[in-house]
Amino acid sequence: MLDLHGDPIALTAALVDIPSESRHEKRIADEIETALREQTTGFEVIRNDDAVLARTDFGKPSRVLLAGHTDTVPAADNVPSRLADGVLHGCGTSDMKSGDAVFLHLAATVPDPAHDITLVMYDCEEIEATANGLGRIERELPDWLAADVAILGEPSGGFIEAGCQGTLRVVVSAAGTRAHSARSWLGDNAIHKLGAVLARLDAYQARSVDIDGCVYREGLSAVRIDGGIAGNVIPDAATVTVNFRFAPDRSVEQAYAHVREVLDGLGVTIELTDSAAGALPGLTMPAAAALVDAAGGQVRAKYGWTDVARFAALGIPAVNYGPGDPNLAHRIDEHVDVTQITAVTDTLRRYLIG
Repeated sequence: MLDLHGDPIALTAALVDIPSESRHEKRIADEIETALREQTTGFEVIRNDDAVLARTDFGKPSRVLLAGHTDTVPAADNVPSRLADGVLHGCGTSDMKSGDAVFLHLAATVPDPAHDITLVMYDCEEIEATANGLGRIERELPDWLAADVAILGEPSGGFIEAGCQGTLRVVVSAAGTRAHSARSWLGDNAIHKLGAVLARLDAYQARSVDIDGCVYREGLSAVRIDGGIAGNVIPDAATVTVNFRFAPDRSVEQAYAHVREVLDGLGVTIELTDSAAGALPGLTMPAAAALVDAAGGQVRAKYGWTDVARFAALGIPAVNYGPGDPNLAHRIDEHVDVTQITAVTDTLRRYLIG
């Protein structure tokens, strides 16, 4: 049985030792559900597929939502966990069973919090967005996601990583005329036409935006090129896929319009293929500001997209805050410095006590 009252370092190891590749979270959900029902006081606990939700209703003036996904990428001979020289090794140690352990431990050991608490342990975060358990909960149990601030236990190195960037991808297409490469003047090389696109991207000056003291740097990058059918044929079609990581003060529509403006006049077609809005940090909201104070002001912008954007879309300020280095996620040598587990636990305990 998981011991929620024990050391969260040991609890992290116990969670890592339960294999929970995406779509195979039933066992870990069963154990979390049992532990929450038997070892916490004042929590209503429910099950939604392989997600476990728990919340208090003490009538506090604000509600804090603690959310963590229980799934991992496929293990790579790195389960069970191994503790050596203050470092816990194993699949999910950083992303994000150490964050889960902190949240579960606090749910069991903060008997009189200053805020009501909602705990959401959800499934299928590491795979396609349509399978994400948090999205399912939003559709089926929307009232369970109501809160004044949401904290996701994603690895952030012990910093509060506020909000997140938005992202979109476009496919830029150039058309030409096919010909034999020995008579290249009879054709019109579509790949060559992409040179102007690449030059425009290479000269692009990325914008940096300060929001609530967090600086988000944008990036517009070519990430894939396709074209050509044979070594002796002038290509009549070529494409470059462009990814725009944009600050959360832009909407998807504004970001797409900006990309079109950057590439205007190059004689190419631009098709939006994928997008996700960013999330504003919302650190001026009272519940979020109190978290910043508890963390001693250690705040930075989140580069990349996370599920905080789901909460931002609901009007809830959200941050990523958890032990572990995000650069170690999904690696064979994934690990977490156990001092970060202790530090994050202590900070969130101070915050929840008030």
